[in-house]
Amino acid sequence: MHLRFARWTGCACALLILAGCGGAVRVDPPVPEGAAAAACEKLGERLPQKLDGADRVESTPASPYVAVWGAGQIALRCGVPRPAAMAATDQVPEIDGVAWFPDPVRPTLFTSIGREAYVEVTIGREHTPQTVLVDLAAPVKAALP
Repeated sequence: MHLRFARWTGCACALLILAGCGGAVRVDPPVPEGAAAAACEKLGERLPQKLDGADRVESTPASPYVAVWGAGQIALRCGVPRPAAMAATDQVPEIDGVAWFPDPVRPTLFTSIGREAYVEVTIGREHTPQTVLVDLAAPVKAALP
């Protein structure tokens, strides 16, 4: 548990350092395949330039499967694996027609499920998850059947 916390803290510090430099925000891109990869590329084209008041910024390494807003305050990764913490019996809330699984261990992590690809969104505490997920619902529904 301590190792996981230390690793998370290290990642958070790295994001803050990169964000403070005014450069691209480091986000590890997923590697979807086949129909999931095609759907994720479509999603990337439909994502807003501004999300909950934060402007879209570049990420590194560059990837069609990653989008970042603010100084890494909001990060989206399309084509991630199924959430490991999600059980078949979990009740998953729907927001504007998209089911978002809230990670029980990381309260800032949400994953859309039941579509061509899983979409993971990390939302910093300075943003309202409901607002962010509502704004992402239309592009997710349009790109990921």
